[in-house]
Amino acid sequence: MDNFINLIFSEVNIILSVLLILLIIYWVLTSVSGIDFDYDMDIDIDLDVDVDADFDINTVDSGSMDFEDVSSAEVDRSHVVNKRRKPLKWWQVFLIYFNFVGLPFMFTFTVWVFLWWLCTLVTTSITGSYATSFGYILMLSCMIPALFLTKIFTTPFKSFFKNLNKDGDKATDFLGRDAVLLSTISGDKMGNAEVLADGNPMSIYVKSLDGSEIRFRESVLIIKQSPDKNYFLVSKY
Repeated sequence: MDNFINLIFSEVNIILSVLLILLIIYWVLTSVSGIDFDYDMDIDIDLDVDVDADFDINTVDSGSMDFEDVSSAEVDRSHVVNKRRKPLKWWQVFLIYFNFVGLPFMFTFTVWVFLWWLCTLVTTSITGSYATSFGYILMLSCMIPALFLTKIFTTPFKSFFKNLNKDGDKATDFLGRDAVLLSTISGDKMGNAEVLADGNPMSIYVKSLDGSEIRFRESVLIIKQSPDKNYFLVSKY
């Protein structure tokens, strides 16, 4: 046991060991702390597109964030490729290929760190290089196979997470519900709306069903979802 602990916290392995411990603490706090931040995280990683989503920053309630949402924040594939006018950049291809897109980011990141740590632990133990310069070379080299192992391990989870919302329940059906606009929409302009589902206020992307102008704070009825499932079509309520 002492030898194993010494190996984990050796000169080479201590970096990934500490990072893994921090991630474990993070997931434990996320699961059992009960801290209620109610934070909706939306990440758009394509900086070359024209974003037509319009929202009122004054509607963000900084005191109502859900700590669990950070762990389940998902970089959606559509946010990477939607409306793009140029070829994908290398880092966008990287995120998509290795499942950092389409799954909760922290889930994929944690799996990657764990496999990287495990691969480094095994190789430095076999070669006895856990306290040498060669051990650092092995650690950096293990990053690549760990990425491919991460892709293999996380791919089966795509269908699982696709059908779940942030709380791990079956995805909420918004159709037929009334909502309140958080921004003015018209034509093909996209905006945000707040809808009450199961007692919880949720923010969704919306467009006007017939293109007519619907103003900020007006009530709307959610008619249907877009084919790509990125937004909902609404009409005046």
